[in-house]
Amino acid sequence: MSQIQPRAQVHDIVVIGSGAGGGTAVKVLTDLGFKVTLLEAGPQLNPMKDFKEHVTPYQVPHRGAGAAAEIYFGKQQWGYFAAPNGFWEIEGEPYTVAPGNKFRWFRSRIVGGRTNHYGRISLRFSDYDFKPYSTDGLGTDWPVTYDEIAPYYDKAEGFIGVTGTHEGIRSAPDGNFLPPIPPRVHEVLIKKACDKLKIPVIPSRMAMLTKSIHGRAACHYCGQCGRGCQTASAFSSSQAMVFPAMKTGRLTVIPNAMARELITGDDGKVNAVSYIDKLTRTEKTIRCRAVVVAASACESARLLLNSKSPRFSNGLANSSGQVGRNLTDTVGYGLSGHIPALEGLPKYNSDGIAGMHMYIPWWLWDKKNKDFARGYHVELGGGFNMPGVGSFHGAAGRHEGYGAGLKSSIRAEYGTGVGLSGRGEMIPNEHTFCEIDPHVVDQWGIPVLRFHWRWSEHEINQAKHMHKTFVEIIETMGGTVTGLRNPEREDGGISVGGTIIHEAGTVRMGADPKTSALNRFSQAHEVSNLFVADAASFVSNPDKNVTLSIVAFAWRMSEYMADEMRKGNV
Repeated sequence: MSQIQPRAQVHDIVVIGSGAGGGTAVKVLTDLGFKVTLLEAGPQLNPMKDFKEHVTPYQVPHRGAGAAAEIYFGKQQWGYFAAPNGFWEIEGEPYTVAPGNKFRWFRSRIVGGRTNHYGRISLRFSDYDFKPYSTDGLGTDWPVTYDEIAPYYDKAEGFIGVTGTHEGIRSAPDGNFLPPIPPRVHEVLIKKACDKLKIPVIPSRMAMLTKSIHGRAACHYCGQCGRGCQTASAFSSSQAMVFPAMKTGRLTVIPNAMARELITGDDGKVNAVSYIDKLTRTEKTIRCRAVVVAASACESARLLLNSKSPRFSNGLANSSGQVGRNLTDTVGYGLSGHIPALEGLPKYNSDGIAGMHMYIPWWLWDKKNKDFARGYHVELGGGFNMPGVGSFHGAAGRHEGYGAGLKSSIRAEYGTGVGLSGRGEMIPNEHTFCEIDPHVVDQWGIPVLRFHWRWSEHEINQAKHMHKTFVEIIETMGGTVTGLRNPEREDGGISVGGTIIHEAGTVRMGADPKTSALNRFSQAHEVSNLFVADAASFVSNPDKNVTLSIVAFAWRMSEYMADEMRKGNV
């Protein structure tokens, strides 16, 4: 006698990806009472085991150079001490780049994604950032305004915790801030120089806690935030969103689940997600009422493009042809300088947070006489950072001698440098996009992405402006330029596409289904139960790091989604 097989469980909501967007969706939707299942392509995270927050180089073999000295041969992709969040190159998971193009793609494979290690710079988009076409005739206006998203910036900042001060600068909107972090010596000197140049320098807006909120302890200023924060004082979606949601009993996490495609029914809605169980190398299917795609801008586009059916022959939600198009990354350029005024400074603990305590917001937003559109902000570096393997690379070339004499020179040089990194807006262009490579699949049999990349004259001229400005600042400080701050990221005076890790725009929102994939709430025009919660939905990529805006838009999307599900519209 044959057994009657029970009907497969239908999950309320499946969220794909656990970074800033997926983590926010999980937090908001479970708070609103929905049962959510989270698919993550990497393993579960154990902060107490996985984070090397307070480990010093002398405590580990080869001081962190790797068991086979990988760092010396360029094989250590992110650094031994960094939070385990992903790689530039993943064995068995290739991507391709069109001939004559340059692009690098960083992919996270762990619960929390990039938020386990990112710089935590948290800047609101400005009012004019939502109307780029109306401002200068380039790009496309967003279907939402600053006033509409501002309440969600308030919610995002209030929950994740963002430091800052109210300055009244249009390019740097004020927010719901925690007390700022005091400046360090090198930042005070940079500000004095910038005051002479009429360039503003203000306290940074960082997702680091200067006081305890929501059960997370205030920062203890160990300065190792990129290693992961065991006290959750530095925001990560894993610790602040996913783990608390698990405690509600309304979240199920399925790690090591590589989403393959979204499956649609006769009504055109998504009714299941096909994924690869990476541990057993088997394909599985999970049924659902609705799905949130938050796998990162390019992975989300890849998933939709691979989700083909007779009804969606060009990929799911892609009748506009815009999925994979409009790809952008932040424009990057940096210089380092030697500052004699810092010589002889008593050695002191200047760790603070791992990042800038002050920064330079864009100060020429209202000037029309530039040879490039839009603008950039400047991130400041310096101080007595913890020495490690490679910290004094090139010292033997700068100083004569060896032994005690060389060591004395290195100690004298330690802490006398500053770094200035520009982070600017890229305007979407027709030559920069990602598509499915018809000839290459990954180890799971899933077709991979092929990238096309080209900077326009706007971005190239913007990077030239960064160079000129940084030279002026360093020389006004009485210093000399010593070279590029991150030469491994740059090529020909501008960052290589993808290396700033701020990809956006590949599944953009808009009012017209003919020119956009999503509506103003990040809901697919063609598929009412499909939502996108990462930077793929962004219409432009302003000079503000994307994470805070991902959280704000994902929060807004989640509340809308919950309301629509309760009304029976999804």
